[in-house]
Amino acid sequence: MDEYICQPARGPIDAVVRVPGSKSITNRALVTAALADGHSLLTNVLLAADTRLMIDAIRALGIAVTVDVAGPHIEITGCGGHLPLSEAKLSCGNAGTVMRFGAAMVATGYGLFELDGVERMRERPIALLVGALRSLGAGVEYLDQDGYPPIRVHASGLRGGEIVLEAPPSSQFVSALLLAAPCAANDVLIEVVGPVPSVPYLSMTTSVMDRFGVGVIEQLGAEGVRFIIAAPQRYAGCTFAVEPDASNATYFLAAAAVAGGRVVLEGLGERSIQGDARFVDVLERMGCSIVREPHRLTVSRPDTGKALHGIDVDLNDMPDTVQTLAVVALFADGPTTIRNVANLRVKETDRIAALATELAKLGATVEQRPDGLTIHPPANLTAAVLDTYDDHRMAMSLALAGLGCPGCVIRDPGCCGKTFPDFFERWDRLAGPSS
Repeated sequence: MDEYICQPARGPIDAVVRVPGSKSITNRALVTAALADGHSLLTNVLLAADTRLMIDAIRALGIAVTVDVAGPHIEITGCGGHLPLSEAKLSCGNAGTVMRFGAAMVATGYGLFELDGVERMRERPIALLVGALRSLGAGVEYLDQDGYPPIRVHASGLRGGEIVLEAPPSSQFVSALLLAAPCAANDVLIEVVGPVPSVPYLSMTTSVMDRFGVGVIEQLGAEGVRFIIAAPQRYAGCTFAVEPDASNATYFLAAAAVAGGRVVLEGLGERSIQGDARFVDVLERMGCSIVREPHRLTVSRPDTGKALHGIDVDLNDMPDTVQTLAVVALFADGPTTIRNVANLRVKETDRIAALATELAKLGATVEQRPDGLTIHPPANLTAAVLDTYDDHRMAMSLALAGLGCPGCVIRDPGCCGKTFPDFFERWDRLAGPSS
């Protein structure tokens, strides 16, 4: 569909929801399973644009992958750390994990490998990762603009050694190196100096590696973090269950904050390895009640006559929740300031600028900064036609505005196919039947 006509909530919400598997965990598990010895079964996987691009990339390298849509699960016969093919072209679309993890993965092999994506991907920096791969022994050349895809990797295996990364713009650069490091000829030490965005995603990466039999020594310090990976090692094939996607769950949890009522999220709780599961802490600060269980989270706001509180928050550890919070902020009793998320400007779109534009259409006053924004909510929201910038998180977060603002229309809702193809069908069930 070209447009989605938002249906306002017809009263306080009372819903129990379960969202599809995590994109971030699925793509990490796909890489480890592909490099592993033996057979792996990945259950509750996400089957969406980004994960299908990763599946296609792995197949392009000669690794057998079988997808069961009904499961949903994926079976992979790993290559034992030796990529079967010596030449391949990987199409990465606009999936940062496919470009970054894929570049490190092919560097473990032998031969020539090209990686490219859509026009936006060619605007997303990759120089820091390229420099690190070169220092480990890979030859990497830029095929167009220096510092950006497309790239060609002249792979002759990774020799190992020490890498120092200063203030990486994305934690995915570090995760890519971690995932490939066990295949090196010698031990790998990765030292990250200065601030690191999305640190919980690094813990997610090492957790997945551990499940596939590779341990990582992590050393935290005042000025940064270092990882030591013994090499050479091999991942071991296994059966691995993917958690529900915590980032995609935030829209449903936040619905209770916007419309009042209660939303229970099944399958994801305080034991999650995903940092975005802590988004409930942010909603709690705004005035919601939270119940945390090992595999369930509940958000409620029974008193719909009481406004949410505006807050000042650093979301560097949870940048994928920024758009969710920015829309929730429209319903608060004062301004909300979101800080330390400069990396949002090099995501699928410049998310800070896009939010400022779309929230202004709804009547908010938005102050942009290089690393964040402040949202001043209007006395009354104004219905608007909202643009999504080919960004799945813009589309899903703006659906929250429609719960409390009749007449909103979201253009190009199909961009949700990147991580959540049936989002709007599920969202309609959450909001309740229209009149």
